Amino acid sequence: MDLQSGKLYWPTTVTNPPSYPRLDENVTCDVLIIGAGSSGAQCAHFLCNQGLSVIVVDKRKVGEGSTSTNTALIQYAGEKSFISLSHTFGEASAARHLKLCEQSIRHIEQISRELPIDPDFIRRDSLYYASYQEDIPSLQEEYALLHKHGFNVELWDEQRIGSVYPFRKSSALYYYNDAEMNPLKFVYGLLEKARLEGVQIYEETEIAGKRFEQDAAVFFTKERREIRAKHVIIAAGYEDKDFKVEKNATLSSSYAVITKPVEQLENWYKRTLIWETARPYVYMRTTPDNRIIIGGMDKDTAYADTRDSKILASKDKLISEFTKLFPNIPVEADYYLGAFYGGTHDGLPVIGQYETYPHCYVIMAYGDNGTVYNGVLAKIITDQILHGSSPDMELYLQNRPLLEKVKV
Repeated sequence: MDLQSGKLYWPTTVTNPPSYPRLDENVTCDVLIIGAGSSGAQCAHFLCNQGLSVIVVDKRKVGEGSTSTNTALIQYAGEKSFISLSHTFGEASAARHLKLCEQSIRHIEQISRELPIDPDFIRRDSLYYASYQEDIPSLQEEYALLHKHGFNVELWDEQRIGSVYPFRKSSALYYYNDAEMNPLKFVYGLLEKARLEGVQIYEETEIAGKRFEQDAAVFFTKERREIRAKHVIIAAGYEDKDFKVEKNATLSSSYAVITKPVEQLENWYKRTLIWETARPYVYMRTTPDNRIIIGGMDKDTAYADTRDSKILASKDKLISEFTKLFPNIPVEADYYLGAFYGGTHDGLPVIGQYETYPHCYVIMAYGDNGTVYNGVLAKIITDQILHGSSPDMELYLQNRPLLEKVKV
């Protein structure tokens, strides 16, 4: 699958990235993880040191899938609002989801300190502003529900926004303690730590077939090597559909620009993450080397040729949208790209368990907070494998309540 095109930034931030061998023999393990991106790496992290033999395979070099284009705004609030999720799943379930995302961010922060490769995790606040006057009531409603459930967020008016930013917006939610990081360094660090703790990792090892037995799943590589496992986690990102098509999943295209380093960011209040209520929306963040990442301009296409034909125009539009907010920060694009972006119709990520795939979990952390969702789902699947159950499994299963009420 042609996941992305353009000039990528994150690979330039890593010198001497880790490398792993191809699988060249038949192997047996307790857990096979297919995919060595964010989801696979976080699963490997949770499963290592649990007395299980774990193998990770990827058809590419590790981290060369969607991880290389992940813009890594680390937030618990997503494109589907708390209000919207509550209407679909009920207030208690929606609140539980957001709390799990908060826990995931805390865990990502904790493990980032322990990795052999520093992923540049930095806590940042977020500003989520009303793009239009008619969006203000929904922001007020969202704030009331977030405040009710103890989330650290404030509702800012135009005067408060204008007092610290060089732009004015009628209203905004100001979230405390979100974060940013380098997603590629994070994956490299997780995998290296897992390798040091006994996980076997194989790259350039493509799965080409499968067979299911009563007590095991057997997957075959293109080189006809056999991997026999008691449990399998299919963590192939947006290429999960190569294994199993999920009716709740969607695929579109998104765009990003990474600027050349800028000389000053003093009037960017606390270097907050910034996004907006408009759909499609534009978002932005900074990097440790004073670049600015501007992303969004999503297009409803799952065709690579169509996606790529819009990269240059989207680059210019993203720069223009940034300049509207920060006219005194001159920027010039250095890297720019178009990439596939997965979501779900109902707004929650998915753990797939299917009769046609016994012994398997399909992890689909689709949505704008993919790194955070990966942490949530990886922990749940680990609990399922180790203990046979997780109290939060039902919330994310593909056949969760109310799914059928969500129409395309």
